[in-house]
Amino acid sequence: MQERNLQFYSHILGRNLDLYVAGHWGVPILMFPTSLGNAYQNRDMGLLSSVQEYIEAGKIKTYNIGSIDSETFYGKYLSPHDRIYNYELYTRFLIHELIPEIQKENNTHRIGAAGCSFGAFHAVNLALKKPDLFHFAIGMSGSYDIATFMEGYHDNNVYFNNPVEFVSNSESWIFNHIKIIIGTSDWDICRNESLRLSQIMAKRGINHWYDEKKWATHDWPLWIMMFPEYINTIIN
Repeated sequence: MQERNLQFYSHILGRNLDLYVAGHWGVPILMFPTSLGNAYQNRDMGLLSSVQEYIEAGKIKTYNIGSIDSETFYGKYLSPHDRIYNYELYTRFLIHELIPEIQKENNTHRIGAAGCSFGAFHAVNLALKKPDLFHFAIGMSGSYDIATFMEGYHDNNVYFNNPVEFVSNSESWIFNHIKIIIGTSDWDICRNESLRLSQIMAKRGINHWYDEKKWATHDWPLWIMMFPEYINTIIN
């Protein structure tokens, strides 16, 4: 499997971020780690190995970006205003710096997004926020309401990074081209929040697949089981 370990400089954030690329060709997928995770977590925990056949066959190419969770939602030393402002900068970095490079490298406009747990929030939020940039979004065991991190604080940055809010007021047609998968399980601690977003999307007429597995907890074995199935559904 072709691999690259990169330092991607962001002018918006004013720093380098780790970027781990696995694959030589195929549909590009921007992938996020779980809470406070780094760019190598999806590799180290076996998630990428679960789809290795698709990577080696040149069907998908994964771009695994590190998080800045310690300076955003988990940065309790910062005010809620600063936490969400930092996260908005992170999304701007993704939209205006990283994704254009992925588009250029792969000669394509729309890409995929995927993540587990808090990575699912990152992936699905970004795809719903900027739907024209995405062909599909896979969220596994995600919670899609950031209000619990904001301690009652609210502004436009909160609103436009909180899917349960802005999707409730969105027109369905802007998402018609996206394949959205919301995966969870009946033992998943994020099951109710995943179901909540699914219900909001259903009410708005937004096509998506809500998939609830059985007898699996919120952990890597569940996601390693899910991911190949979801990739196969999208690729084939």
